[in-house]
Amino acid sequence: MTGKRANRGQSARPPGDVAPAQSTDLAGAPLSAGPAWDYAPAPESRDIVSIAAEYGLFTGGEFGPAADGRQFPTINPATEEPLALVAVAGPADVDRAVAAARHAYEDVWGPMPGAERAKYLYRIARILQERAREFAVLESLDNGKPIRESRDVDVPLAAAHFFYYAGWADKLEYAGIGGASGVGVTGGNGGAGRTGVAGGAGRGMAPRPLGVAGQVIPWNFPLLMAAWKLAPALATGNTCVLKPAETTPLTALLLAEVCQQAGLPPGVVNVLTGAGRTGSALVNHPGVDKIAFTGSTEVGKEISRAVAGTGKRLTLELGGKAANVVFDDAPVDQAVEGIVNGIFFNQGHVCCAGSRLLVQESVADTVVERLRDRLATLRLGDPLDKNTDIGAINSREQLDKINALAAAGQAEGAQRWSPPCQLPERGYWFPPTVFTGVSQSYRIAREEIFGPVLSVLTFRTPEEAVAKANNTPYGLSAGVWTEKGSRILWMAQRLRAGVVWANTYNRFDPASPFGGYRESGFGREGGRHGLAAYLDA
Repeated sequence: MTGKRANRGQSARPPGDVAPAQSTDLAGAPLSAGPAWDYAPAPESRDIVSIAAEYGLFTGGEFGPAADGRQFPTINPATEEPLALVAVAGPADVDRAVAAARHAYEDVWGPMPGAERAKYLYRIARILQERAREFAVLESLDNGKPIRESRDVDVPLAAAHFFYYAGWADKLEYAGIGGASGVGVTGGNGGAGRTGVAGGAGRGMAPRPLGVAGQVIPWNFPLLMAAWKLAPALATGNTCVLKPAETTPLTALLLAEVCQQAGLPPGVVNVLTGAGRTGSALVNHPGVDKIAFTGSTEVGKEISRAVAGTGKRLTLELGGKAANVVFDDAPVDQAVEGIVNGIFFNQGHVCCAGSRLLVQESVADTVVERLRDRLATLRLGDPLDKNTDIGAINSREQLDKINALAAAGQAEGAQRWSPPCQLPERGYWFPPTVFTGVSQSYRIAREEIFGPVLSVLTFRTPEEAVAKANNTPYGLSAGVWTEKGSRILWMAQRLRAGVVWANTYNRFDPASPFGGYRESGFGREGGRHGLAAYLDA
């Protein structure tokens, strides 16, 4: 955990084996092994991105202050340093943004042929690629995640989503969404809402854009979640009012600047910053036709109650308590890498994190031992250092929640372990933590911690593994590790999860749908399925 390579114990030599000769220098003096090597710091330059002192709201294609002039600071969680002052959108600002989105939908974006809409999405995707380093640094500063993750995962995937849905914009009639087979929005040959016939199929009710989409995104993947929401909505002819999380607004505002750079018509994308009241005003606004929310289950329930009976379409991607199931025939080293990626990627700030490790009893000790060895090699520290594996917790509030649940796990009788780790004096930090001896009734096995905390449970039979994995109110994701393809399929049929990864974890692709069941929400984002959420079929 300190960044030094762990020393592996050497096996004893057989009796009679001769010890190797000691190495010497040119003068014949014995060479000292010296201190264990460490990585040299490799910080990414902060100067690549220019952070303004103040940021306004993005409505109608322009940045401007909030109607009442209110602002709030956004903080670098690694240093507790204020980065900028950001405007707080109030009800008047929401009114203005929704009106701009409605005007753009009715006069420009909705009637625009799909092939023309695609051009704008392609431009946004290319600009994201061109400014990838800038986005990666800003994301790590505002969010606390390691630059290696924002650079290699968040930004490339965000651009890939815009590329993918740009390809769909003029092909919606072939998406299989509509009142009759082969019937849909005519894309490049007609405007949004016109009926087209593909392959000689009979005419039917064509899917149409919904109108104005209100989109509320979380703080764990700010840029990527914005892309997940905006790209399919824009491709299908909707206009958007995006509300980023209050702790991570900066990359959403930079994305608004990209929309300007791409020449996107005013009002097609609007960005309103603020806290819960801003999101509530957007959700309850009568001029919004569709709500898409990613965040906590508690807030998702409040939104469901708020939109009930209003006629608004709704998709929710909420919390999770995923099980990562390791069978006795799994390749242990590969499984350990998947376990680490499943729970410690992005400091565990992942709704589909594999926070419950279910290991077959016969290999449990071996897997836990190898896991501890692997965790001892992880590096916690400066998010802008390219060698960092574990960054900062996003906020003081989230750190307090993680500490409280970890303390509850100890109090209930679980054994807590973390690798030797010196936490920085400033900022919000929590070491990677593994709990063994966990019962299904413990809070750490039932509640979403949303941090780098892993609960280890064991099982004997596949049936017991399924029962324990499904013993949760959530149903977002799961992982299965085994060499038997038949067992993978058997498990996937029985696990109540929207996504089941086999011999991998936390792998995403814009062509693959993602979403959950039960208290993990409903609806799908990504792939062809992601189009349906923004079409009236």
